[in-house]
Amino acid sequence: MEEKLSAVAKTLKPSPIQQLSLLAQSCNAVNLAEGFPDFPAPSHIKDAAVSAINSDFNQYRHVQGICDQVAKIIKYMHGLDVEPLTDIAICCGQSEAFAATTFALLDKGDEVVLFDPSYETYETCIKLAGGVPVYVPLDPPCWTLDADKLMKSLTVKTKAIVLNSPHNPTGKVFTKDELETVAGACHTRDLLAITDEVYEHITYDKKKHISLASLPGMQKRTIITSSLSKTYSVTGWRVGWAVASACIASAIRNIHIKLTDSAPAPFQEAALTALRSPLEYFELLRRDYESRRDYTVKLLSGVGFQVQFKPEGSFFLFVELPENCVVSDVEFVEELIKQAGVVAVPGCGFFHRDLYLDKFFPADYSYQKRYIRFAFCKSDATLAAAAQKIGELVNSSGLLKLFHSDRKMQ
Repeated sequence: MEEKLSAVAKTLKPSPIQQLSLLAQSCNAVNLAEGFPDFPAPSHIKDAAVSAINSDFNQYRHVQGICDQVAKIIKYMHGLDVEPLTDIAICCGQSEAFAATTFALLDKGDEVVLFDPSYETYETCIKLAGGVPVYVPLDPPCWTLDADKLMKSLTVKTKAIVLNSPHNPTGKVFTKDELETVAGACHTRDLLAITDEVYEHITYDKKKHISLASLPGMQKRTIITSSLSKTYSVTGWRVGWAVASACIASAIRNIHIKLTDSAPAPFQEAALTALRSPLEYFELLRRDYESRRDYTVKLLSGVGFQVQFKPEGSFFLFVELPENCVVSDVEFVEELIKQAGVVAVPGCGFFHRDLYLDKFFPADYSYQKRYIRFAFCKSDATLAAAAQKIGELVNSSGLLKLFHSDRKMQ
């Protein structure tokens, strides 16, 4: 029955990240692939969800109080005035908020600029909406945005720019200068910006997340998408939001209602408790993840991985294979699973070399087969188990055939 599928559906492939996560479960491997915490969510938030269920908040529901709290947080963090009644759409996680945004904005053939490497969901949503993704490569090892590359990627068909900061998979926090470059492009070419800010509270080394919407003139051009998932360790609750001008927010809300009607009712109710968490909660969150980051950096650099860029935010470490490693990222991950029982994600899945504008971005992109993404949003026990397994593999010389071989990377 494959011939009955739509043209778009035929182009979609299973998520390699989720496939690797399933593999980790099936072979009882340590899962450093998928970006979800494997430690408990905060007790007071879980208690709020249980209380909501027991209080029969179990039917279709739209909780206005979430919008009020989101507006307060945006005002506190970024100085932006957001009208809770009109400018916020509550959705089933950031993923649906992003998808509904693309459906609300894009017509067939509209181009959308993304920065590469890039999270896999964006391209799929853009294509489903009829849009055309256009990728601008960030420059390693610090994943710097080149203003000239961005401007050369813009055409008369360009409708929007997608910005994910803090960034998945690299952990980059875009600088003020880079944000001003994006804002300048939006103003000059009359573009919209769609931001993914789910890691907004997870930054390190005193780095501060700056929302693109807070730059002069950008609030009306920016659709902010975010969620509870990462900040409160509840990735399965699926409560997120889009923040935009009233007209756009209304369109997103209408599409969301047609797709799913409402986010899970008891979790919306519990979201009020989460969003009212004291400032101390966010500071503890940062410190905790910073400790996990440092532990993972020490672990991986100690066995030869090249950590040329230390994550500034998010909870991923995007590291280059050891210099004398002659296999590709995919082959290395396969061997890591077989020999050590540890699952990570090959970096090539985040790159989109085939969609670059070659005449504008001529370069050697062989590095795109040399990166691995490790998720460190894991319990101390999980990280310790990974450290032990990788350490045993190194000590047993099990990795030698990957580092010293006559094979050439394909």
